[in-house]
Amino acid sequence: MEFKIKVEEIRRLMEIDTPEFPKYATQIMNLANQNAQATRPKVVGQMSELIKEFTGRSLEEWEDWYLKRYPDSIDRATKKILEMINNFRDVISQIDENMIRQWVRDLVIVKTFIGLRFQEAVLKKIAEKFGTGYRLSTPEEESKGIDGYIGEIPISLKPITYQSKKMLTEKIEVDIIYYEKQKDGLKITIPEELEKKLGQIEEAGSN
Repeated sequence: MEFKIKVEEIRRLMEIDTPEFPKYATQIMNLANQNAQATRPKVVGQMSELIKEFTGRSLEEWEDWYLKRYPDSIDRATKKILEMINNFRDVISQIDENMIRQWVRDLVIVKTFIGLRFQEAVLKKIAEKFGTGYRLSTPEEESKGIDGYIGEIPISLKPITYQSKKMLTEKIEVDIIYYEKQKDGLKITIPEELEKKLGQIEEAGSN
């Protein structure tokens, strides 16, 4: 048997009151908290570890136990979030229809395109590093697992998970460059053997 107990039901079963907030208030406070990092361990402690140390049973006991160890944490977190909320207030007054349209276009059009067609940016960046040219593959080349060329070297671009999971069902005969999507961009990994080949291109170009 499988079933789910929602947070609200857990609170009811444990006889803990659920505070009421205006619509959207918790979303705004959550966002402000994320930006302010107000409830990170350095401010409020490592909660997952602290609750393990606690030996009491009731909510009141836990609150008393915790506040003796972190007496200023609630106030510090509150002030950090309030400061960020005030920053939001200043920015909200500047947001108009034109700004929203720019943001929506960037999200829907530009970022979607970048997310799907970033291969060219990777090839171009590596080609620049090794002082050579690049090109994207033709449909026929693409059907063979080739995403493009750096100099005359055919390249396949694969997520880093392709390497770690050893996806051997798809046999690719060309050199592979691995990428990992991160919050602030892409982490690129060039295998040592390919790096040597690209280095030879760079040396030839400098002669």
